[in-house]
Amino acid sequence: MNAAMAWRAFRGVALREVLRFFRQRGRFLAALVRPLVWLVIFAAGFRAALGLSIEEPYETYTTYEVYIVPGLIGMVQLFNGMQSSLSMVYDREMGSMRLLLTAPLPRWFLLLAKLFAGVAVSLLQVYAFLLISRVYGVHIPLDGFVGVLPALILCGLMLGALGLLLSSLITQIENFAGVMNFVIFPMFFLSTALYPLWKMAESSPLLERICAINPFSHAVELLRFALYGKLNVMSLGVCLACTMVFFIAAVWSYNPRRRFHSSRTG
Repeated sequence: MNAAMAWRAFRGVALREVLRFFRQRGRFLAALVRPLVWLVIFAAGFRAALGLSIEEPYETYTTYEVYIVPGLIGMVQLFNGMQSSLSMVYDREMGSMRLLLTAPLPRWFLLLAKLFAGVAVSLLQVYAFLLISRVYGVHIPLDGFVGVLPALILCGLMLGALGLLLSSLITQIENFAGVMNFVIFPMFFLSTALYPLWKMAESSPLLERICAINPFSHAVELLRFALYGKLNVMSLGVCLACTMVFFIAAVWSYNPRRRFHSSRTG
């Protein structure tokens, strides 16, 4: 595989995913409406529960945006990763995934191209949400929009790799909704996306331990620190490790000779 061939394949796979996203306008609107509803309707309640005041300046790192917005960004990327896995299941049933993975290119490279395409789509969704949230009055530093980019890419890779792994295990598209309900909601609610870890500890030590080992919690913490020019080293290490584990497991699982068969033929 030479560089020119690799670039053409990467560009083709990525362009297909981006064009598919732009053709699905409902998917883009849903990706924006979901976190905006949480921000507008529920933020006031969460702020009151945390004992925070909207008048406090963001430099103190105690405004409600510090807690809510990174969690909602993580929500956007989590749902995008699961949506990408749904498209993988659909492509497998239609047969296009079999054709892709039998191309004369390494399987890991093809899956990595799909993964980066999904990350590109999630970045479009996240920055659209951040721009709209500024209109709502969220006080995020302007340099945070740039500083959060590496964290967004890493978190998108981790959640996208998880979606890849799940898509390899789901044999029929009809089973997708049920499996996702056992992944998305526990992963989101049993994390620090909505409440800080110390608040969970006040409620239940067991919940605190579950949130502490949840990879999504570390994704949210990485985003939370990056938005304000900080680096959470522990969360960075956990996200890197989880990304590698999920992706390696997905590459192993996406073996055409072992896994790929049409659900319609048994």
